[in-house]
Amino acid sequence: MPITKILLVEDHPIFSKGLASLIEAQPTYKVVGEARNCKEAIEAIYRTDPDILVLDLNLKGENGLDLIQDLQSIHPKLPILVLSMYEERYYAERVLRAGARGYIMKAEAGDTILEAIRTVLAGKIWLSEAEKARLSEYLTHPVHMTTSNDKFASLSRLSNRELEIFTLIGKGFGTIEIARRLNISTKTIDTHKEHLKEKLHCKNSQELRQLAIEWLSFSAYSET
Repeated sequence: MPITKILLVEDHPIFSKGLASLIEAQPTYKVVGEARNCKEAIEAIYRTDPDILVLDLNLKGENGLDLIQDLQSIHPKLPILVLSMYEERYYAERVLRAGARGYIMKAEAGDTILEAIRTVLAGKIWLSEAEKARLSEYLTHPVHMTTSNDKFASLSRLSNRELEIFTLIGKGFGTIEIARRLNISTKTIDTHKEHLKEKLHCKNSQELRQLAIEWLSFSAYSET
């Protein structure tokens, strides 16, 4: 029986080792590498030629969405499953647009994660039933969805870069730190902040920061 080669891109070694153990308990699955950042991931892809990439979105200052988009030009046929702590309803559609084939949260049971891997390997899209229903509702009634009572509903209006900056604000980073992490100018960060305040209906920077902190707490995401 052929062996399925799986590459993990996850910057938390303990979680990565646990996930590798879960995967390799399956007789036909083999973890051929564990990358901690985008550079290591691309190098490992060339070295191991995996059948699927299982990817976390946050890689210590790097954005997994950028890696997904880069891989569309380098390895467009490589299936990607995103496994993340970010709340699914705010990221699933983004990762699919970027080129991934599925999204699953880390809180899911091991059997569900394995089912997601099998689904993506079979050439299908993996999302939770709740997310499938939400996207179906959005496509059918987009106006209703955008006027939801969900206080974070406006996050769907943000670009990937704006959402990345919003998340960093919630983690307590200031303009200079964010600019350094993203390798862009502080002026550009300030411009993005103004757009964020407008799109998220925040009167000032303090309201924006508070909303970002609440968002991180809500999405149960605490990595730095």
